[in-house]
Amino acid sequence: MSLVGRASVIAILDTALADCMSGESRIVLIEGATGSGKSTLVDTVAERARAAGAVVLSAVASPAEQEVPLGVLGQLVNSEQSFTSPELAADSPAPSRVGAMQAFCAQLRELSEASPVVLCIDDVQHADEESLRYLQYVARHARSAPVLMVVTGAPHAEAQDPVFTTELMRQPHFRRIRLGLLSEAEVCAVLGGQHGGVRPRPELAADLHRMSGGNPLLLRALLQELQELQELREQRGHRGLGNDDGARPADSAGDRFPAPAPGGPFAEAVATCLHRTGPTATGLARAVALLGELASVPRIIRLLGVGSSSAQRGLAALEAAGILDGVRFRHDGARSAVLDGTGPSAKADLHRRAAAVLRKDGSPATAVAGHLLAASADGAPWSAGAADIEVLRDAAEDLLVSNDAPKALRLLELAHEAGADSPLRGAIRIRRAQITWRYDPVAAERQAGSLLDDLHSDRLDAEHVQPLAGLLLAQGRVADAARLLKGSEGTGHEPGTSPLDTLLDTGVAASERLLQSARLTDATMAPLTQALRSLIASEHPERAVPWSRKLMEEAHRCQAPGWSAVFATLHAESLLRLGDLRGAHTHAAMALDLLPERNGGTFHCAPTAVLIRACSGMGRYAEASRYADQQIPQRLLSSLHGLGYLRARGLHQMAVNQPHAALADFLEIGRILESWGADRPAHLPWRTDAAEALLRLGKPRQAEQFVLQQLSLPDARRPWVRGVSLRLRALVSDPKQRPATLNQSIDELHRSGDRVETARSMAELGRALEADGAPAKGSAMIRTAWNLAKECEATTLCKEILPDAPLTPVARDRAPAGSGGTNTETKLSSSEQRVATLAAQGLTNREISAKLYLTVSTVEQHLTRVYRKLQISCRGDLPLDLELGSRATV
Repeated sequence: MSLVGRASVIAILDTALADCMSGESRIVLIEGATGSGKSTLVDTVAERARAAGAVVLSAVASPAEQEVPLGVLGQLVNSEQSFTSPELAADSPAPSRVGAMQAFCAQLRELSEASPVVLCIDDVQHADEESLRYLQYVARHARSAPVLMVVTGAPHAEAQDPVFTTELMRQPHFRRIRLGLLSEAEVCAVLGGQHGGVRPRPELAADLHRMSGGNPLLLRALLQELQELQELREQRGHRGLGNDDGARPADSAGDRFPAPAPGGPFAEAVATCLHRTGPTATGLARAVALLGELASVPRIIRLLGVGSSSAQRGLAALEAAGILDGVRFRHDGARSAVLDGTGPSAKADLHRRAAAVLRKDGSPATAVAGHLLAASADGAPWSAGAADIEVLRDAAEDLLVSNDAPKALRLLELAHEAGADSPLRGAIRIRRAQITWRYDPVAAERQAGSLLDDLHSDRLDAEHVQPLAGLLLAQGRVADAARLLKGSEGTGHEPGTSPLDTLLDTGVAASERLLQSARLTDATMAPLTQALRSLIASEHPERAVPWSRKLMEEAHRCQAPGWSAVFATLHAESLLRLGDLRGAHTHAAMALDLLPERNGGTFHCAPTAVLIRACSGMGRYAEASRYADQQIPQRLLSSLHGLGYLRARGLHQMAVNQPHAALADFLEIGRILESWGADRPAHLPWRTDAAEALLRLGKPRQAEQFVLQQLSLPDARRPWVRGVSLRLRALVSDPKQRPATLNQSIDELHRSGDRVETARSMAELGRALEADGAPAKGSAMIRTAWNLAKECEATTLCKEILPDAPLTPVARDRAPAGSGGTNTETKLSSSEQRVATLAAQGLTNREISAKLYLTVSTVEQHLTRVYRKLQISCRGDLPLDLELGSRATV
């Protein structure tokens, strides 16, 4: 391999040696980059010269001995025992040095009289100055003697002595040889020689040439890695490509070469090349490696603070060595080797300087920030200026656009750490909390809590009150948000109404305008969350369903599991509000699965509360108990999420006949809400919950007081609150008034879209009608209520309504008039059921279209199929027991 591609050079050297053996003097200078094979050639000359009977004096110069006077000359003298040289003089006066040179040259000529002399000096660019003077003297004064001087050097060496080279070139018997890099064909020949003449595939040769640049030293290292991979494969007893680790080593016949191993032979060879090329070239290689695609000669010069000529010479040396191609590495393996070989401290310093250079050039913020981030990797403390902090913040925002939230957070953390005295620290921390919410709501809660503590301790500016309050409110921490806003009085901020009032009283139109116009970002996450909660608590909770689904899907596209968990929870809450227990369970479980952690925050209480209520409603008591029996720290009750969990636990306790425990939970909710000044039954109707528990305990008078209190509140104007309240009002009132009150409850609950609560009131109405002497009407109403509960999969309620009824699929078949059997195609689909229900109420096709988000044409098609299945011809023939469906597609 070592002489492949060097046939012409060998021919020149053989001719020079033959001339010397015939009595002629010759000088040959072999120039080539590090690793190009100069040493191999000079060794070849030495071997052939000894074989021919010549006396060979050899020396290898090195940077470590460059300051040793006459070090190279000493190696020459000591390399041959038959050569007895006079005393060498280094620091003697000029006349004495000249005399010593004359004596050395005379001794050399005398030695050549017996047999030709070959002087081999490798890496002459590192030779000491005194030795070079002696060699120049020999070149001038040994022309008539059979002396061959073979010298190797690097054309772009930093320490190259131009006087020495010029002196050699002035001699008539001088010959200069420039070694180039191996071609791809020559690399292919080398590879074939390594494998017994088997011609490798062109792809492998191309890979090796591209990676080594044709540098024999680098190529030899790659072939060593190839051999090691082959031996590994043989040890494992496999043939061909592939291994247990998924890597793809090349086979002996040649396939594609894998990436060089970190710290392997190739990396070591690159390090050797850099060391031999010199410190300036090493620094240049590091600068190119750090700057990557942004590397340019002017930037490299400014980064290292070197002169232009020095930089150009060093880059040329690296290109000649096959490491660089201009200011780009030929292969990323070489770049990795350079970076791996740079110490942490030196690398950090280069990264900081690279950041400064790129910032002044107006490079992208992410590129500058990447270097600042890398500079901090060694853990050394450092301070940043305002410009650095601004770059880090800008880069974080750019990274968020590409959904790289973890790196954006790291940049903001770095900005926060570096800017100890920066007035931007508060804004940075709020931004971190917002971004953290993308993937970890629990961690975001902790950060918001820390910010709140700092604000109370006057370590946070008043200008951060509003964004922090919005974040707290979106996290369900109503009391904290309220206190924060109240404390902002006199600071230019309007405390306004209770944050919960703002959330619940925002109109449907305003909420939907925000949902339509705002794209999901960290800044809009909190208001979008609040808008969804407003819709869920509104008279049209069905409108929250498509919006929560849309935002859940958008959060998934943003690769933000935290956001996905939040919107999956809100979607589950909206489905639960409409009576879709299974859908609520599915999405609440999904939300919990998306959370990276559940300890230390309150958010996990929200999806858990939905799971408890859905499981209890579906009769899955064991599963509900697993969630409800968890111990809740008192601090978790400081948020709406915690109170929602407390209510869910109370409702489960009611389902498993533990009214005393349930009552305690409901009363605790009331106490906390009243202490916050945020007692809104539209969100947490604790009074009617408590009233139901009191009825179970045989205390109707106390129950009535709670019901009347709830009916006296402004939220009682809302259909859902009023419907639930009226059901319980009927149960504690005069039995004769009960049917009328329950009819009002059903109307209100039907308007609210809550199918489970509607079924509950319908069942109570059926019982009241039976007790009032209308058993047929009562029985029909009870069956309708049971069917509606069954449609919602509310197994618990089904058993309460008709304990002995089998939970079989709801039958809606009708036999055609005059037929003796059942029409097997009369069962209505859920969509047809909803359309028919609204049509039976008297709504027009356009009104049904608006409410169910269907086209008018689709409504007409549904009604046509309903008429055909039920064997009727118009709206007026629709049966009354259809009036039990939902108004929303869930």
